[in-house]
Amino acid sequence: MTLEEALKSKLQYPIERRTVLNIAYTQNVLAEAFNELIKQHDISPEQFNVLRILRGQKGNPINMSDIGERMIARTSNTTRLVDKLLLKELVTRDICPGNRRKMEIRITDKGLDLLKTLDPIVDGHEQKFAANLSMEELVLLNELLEKFRSI
Repeated sequence: MTLEEALKSKLQYPIERRTVLNIAYTQNVLAEAFNELIKQHDISPEQFNVLRILRGQKGNPINMSDIGERMIARTSNTTRLVDKLLLKELVTRDICPGNRRKMEIRITDKGLDLLKTLDPIVDGHEQKFAANLSMEELVLLNELLEKFRSI
């Protein structure tokens, strides 16, 4: 489906606008499908992102600032996200012994178990969208998107 069909538009967009709209529309399609997959597990995409960051620490703690820097959506309120994950017992938060102003965040076994459940679901989501493209096209798309972002 073309962008114009998706937006039910008869306008001919300048290529620069069409490109930006196409990327934004595609991101929304991906996000809506992803949200549907994970909402059954009572977790938001941002909370999922935090859990994956924490799992990547392999048991080592990380502070709020470092989590925020690694987030896909950096406008997220990391403290609020971690507070919600604490209530669900998916993470722990402790005072850093070396700097009492810092909080150290770790993923719990319950958080790791949730990710183990979600991993095949998320993998399937990613593979479903990638299936329309060859490996060469996927590599090229990634290169072009990285180039497009580097303004």
